[in-house]
Amino acid sequence: MCGIVGYIGQSAVQEILLSGLEKLEYRGYDSAGIFVVDKIGNSHLFREKGRIAELREVVDFDVPAQMGIGHTRWATHGVPSIANAHPHQSQDGRFTLVHNGVIENFQELKATYLPDVALTGNTDTEIVVNVIAHFAKNDALTTKEIFREALKVVKGSYAFALIDSKDPEILWAAKNKSPLLIGVGTDFHVVASDAMATIQLTDQYVEIHDGEMVQLTNTDFAIETVSGSVINRAPYKATVDAADLEKGMYPYYMLKEIDEQPAVLRRIVQQYQNSAGELEIPNELKQAVEAADRIHIVACGTSYHAGWLGKHFLEKMAGIPTEVHIASEFSYNPPLIKGNPLFVFISQSGETADSRQVLVKVKEWGYPTLTITNVQGSTLSREANHTLLLHAGPEIAVASTKAYTAQISVLAILAATLSEEKDFALIHELGIVANAMDSIIAEKEQIAELAEAYLTDKRSAFYIGRGLDYYVSMEAALKLKEISYVQTEGFAAGELKHGTIALIEEGTPVIALITQAENASHTRGNIEEVRSRGAHTCVCVMEGLQQESDQLVLPAVHPMLTPLLAVVPTQLLAYYATLQRGFDVDKPRNLAKSVTVE
Repeated sequence: MCGIVGYIGQSAVQEILLSGLEKLEYRGYDSAGIFVVDKIGNSHLFREKGRIAELREVVDFDVPAQMGIGHTRWATHGVPSIANAHPHQSQDGRFTLVHNGVIENFQELKATYLPDVALTGNTDTEIVVNVIAHFAKNDALTTKEIFREALKVVKGSYAFALIDSKDPEILWAAKNKSPLLIGVGTDFHVVASDAMATIQLTDQYVEIHDGEMVQLTNTDFAIETVSGSVINRAPYKATVDAADLEKGMYPYYMLKEIDEQPAVLRRIVQQYQNSAGELEIPNELKQAVEAADRIHIVACGTSYHAGWLGKHFLEKMAGIPTEVHIASEFSYNPPLIKGNPLFVFISQSGETADSRQVLVKVKEWGYPTLTITNVQGSTLSREANHTLLLHAGPEIAVASTKAYTAQISVLAILAATLSEEKDFALIHELGIVANAMDSIIAEKEQIAELAEAYLTDKRSAFYIGRGLDYYVSMEAALKLKEISYVQTEGFAAGELKHGTIALIEEGTPVIALITQAENASHTRGNIEEVRSRGAHTCVCVMEGLQQESDQLVLPAVHPMLTPLLAVVPTQLLAYYATLQRGFDVDKPRNLAKSVTVE
């Protein structure tokens, strides 16, 4: 993963590729590279670990190239290095490939097609490009046929851009569950993960759908399915006015911020990784947490919901007893405090008045404090002893999305750095979650249809779940109620029969989250309880726990990190339910982004 830019035309391609990659920097990355070729097949590959500014230093701008591909990478297979950076080339040097996504059967592909190929890196992408070269051993096949045969055996999510140095006037692309667009010009064409990467070149774009492959020249493009059916699809105009510049091509900030979550996750890992590639927090903070015999998390709203997941992480991974408090309640009814506690304040803005009131009290009591916030230099950050930043970038929409998942991620990192299990390969597992988020985000149309089927014209709804799913249900309910005004409650599924099931009537939407194997069967029992009383049930389930009748299946991730993924479809459900009601997604009534009064 992260960003792709490809170009074929008349101009010097190096600057076009680099400028496009710079516009994709927000996605997060650990290395970058470009590959350029002229019309007679002379080619040059430039790759560098680190920032695009460092890549610029090694690129030769005097090469008279008219076609090229570029990529910013976030490690999912192999450590960040020049050898693992994209673009990747086949062993014979003929094919060069960039790739976003995760190839699920890469080990099978290697064993089947490449038993004698010595790979230079550790990526699934390098395997794919060599599989393409394997099919090229059949001299009777054209490049299109070679590419098609390779796509038939590849399983997983991908956006590919491919160059065959023996066919240097055609740029190839393909897509499955990972974003990729065609940009149309008068004497050039581009492919990009995000239109913002090339919007300075053209405002005409063509969507590529899953299971399609694309052939581009400087004057034309053609789209076919992998099975060979020709697709005719007209370009659309991407319009941006001055008021829209900050949110780019998005109609609302909330949708943009939902889509940014995979990139935020990658950026957080990058920010909390040391030179040895291990997760790390400041040593003074680590000592303060290790000295505590109990942690008290204080927060409001969405941050409070994140705090419950923080409790789970800190107790299960770090072995520290943890309590979670609503700031406005704590201020006037503090619990009994004994021993050597540490107080953790979670706030997107760092200016939340209720939380600050507690911070002032705690400082008077002389206890150590930590703020987890998105805003460096904010009040809660300045006044606490320690700060961990979310690195989520500005969050404009009132309904918090990326800040919530950033809070969960930072809490997981905090707990993992204190764990004796050496963070259970948390860096790798968070990378898997980020890619799974991309897959869910790519299924927006399905989630929009679910919103229409379950939430249109409904006055009330329920989210239910157990354990971690209950914590996510609380946040999911808050998202739906605060922007769509559907009265929504998040309940521990087993508590329904202790009173709340009385509210279930014919057609009541009940959305169940099932991501934990140990309580899946119990939650399914609760689903049957509400269904028998007329509820309109929708099941969002982790892969491996699904049943045929379930409505939404999430890619499998580490069981402890499922909240990061399970919340994404609930954010999208809230977004589309609000659109369908005709309300302003970014500016719900009566709410402000930063609550600076008690």
